[in-house]
Amino acid sequence: MKAPGPDYGTAAEARLRAFVESLTGGRVARMERQVRWRPAWFVDVAVDGATRRLHLRGDREGDVAIFPDLKREADVMEVLAEHGIAVPRIHGYCTDPPCIVMDALPGTRDMATAASDAQRSAVAREYMAQVAAMHRLPVDAFAARGLQVPQGPEAIALVGLEAYLPLYRRTKSRPEPMLEFVIGWLRRHVPWHRTRAAFIQFDSGQFLFENGRVTGLYDFEFSMIGDPMVDLATMRMRDSIEPLGDDMRALFRHYEECAGEPIEDDVVEYHTLMFATLGTMQFTGTVGRPTPGDPHDVYLEFDLALRQVMLHAMCTLTGETLEPQAPPTQPSSENAALIAKLADTIARIETDVPLEQARKESAAKLLEWLVCADAHGDEMRERDLADVSALLGLSFERWSDAERALETFVQNAGPEHDLRLLHLFGAIEGRRLQLYGPTRIGRSAQNVHLPPIR
Repeated sequence: MKAPGPDYGTAAEARLRAFVESLTGGRVARMERQVRWRPAWFVDVAVDGATRRLHLRGDREGDVAIFPDLKREADVMEVLAEHGIAVPRIHGYCTDPPCIVMDALPGTRDMATAASDAQRSAVAREYMAQVAAMHRLPVDAFAARGLQVPQGPEAIALVGLEAYLPLYRRTKSRPEPMLEFVIGWLRRHVPWHRTRAAFIQFDSGQFLFENGRVTGLYDFEFSMIGDPMVDLATMRMRDSIEPLGDDMRALFRHYEECAGEPIEDDVVEYHTLMFATLGTMQFTGTVGRPTPGDPHDVYLEFDLALRQVMLHAMCTLTGETLEPQAPPTQPSSENAALIAKLADTIARIETDVPLEQARKESAAKLLEWLVCADAHGDEMRERDLADVSALLGLSFERWSDAERALETFVQNAGPEHDLRLLHLFGAIEGRRLQLYGPTRIGRSAQNVHLPPIR
């Protein structure tokens, strides 16, 4: 098992403050921790009579990191800056606790705040031009900082999968028949004609803007060398929760003009499926066996929504249509009174500390999930058991036994079983969406959509 992650408590914050002051030669006038699921701070530093605003980016807490060395991200951003890509300037790297010290970019990611549709479109097009420029950078510059350069179409297509697999295999806490099915499908359907590797952000679509101009791109934690179509796939997914500012089809055409090469629709769809699968692989260990301190509501949200994206992409790639699932019937709960007591207890917790308020909100979201599981979980699971039993020709009383047998079947099944398995997983995940979609955790899964490419 991986050792516990770094501590970002009060003593660690004091060390960060001292590190920033030593690095800048100034005095920290204000240090505000962000209310989010990873440690990060905005810091105002007084230097020579002026105030410099910095951003401190800490390491992920819990065992979910694909590239455990946070300094890798700082190295990548330094290379990007050297080649003219708009990213925050890196000032230094603290080792205890691990933290990148960089400029705080001005602006916002919320495109709704732009002055007009024309401004939104201009910002989005400027961002796409930055992405195209990033994809033309020499990969040798990144290789010199330790990034691996895949050789050949199979390695290029599967670079993300190979990067995520060690974490997935090590942290996997339950059978994962759906993930094993999609992993096998992806390996069998590599786009063999794709032979050019480029630097990719991997989790793209992340930028800030102000006064109608992009101020910079951020978050290069998962960046690597691979197929540039990956970035188009991931920004397409992000557009459903953080709109880029213009119709995706128009932005893709603008990218083609800037990059000087066409977008391949099927390849974008392939990498949409790949990215959703990798995101699910990343968090499935802690979803199945929660790690203390993890943002449990966030990981449940990711798991539910990403599996819906996987199904959407698979249907597009195969031409299949999944049947909608019936909603649960009349609720039945033996724990309603106890759950009501827990809800009352959470509601009565009073705090003015933003971080504690966020934790209280997280607990309330998890309780909503629990209410749905208690009222309808057994009913939906019986439907799942019936479907798995029909496929395998076996009878199961416990879901854990059925899930294990299904995973074994998937790992040995040939492509002739693909469509039947796709429909089975569509039914199982469709029921999960019926069950948990009405919760706040489930909203993003209910709103999953993939903008058209053409």
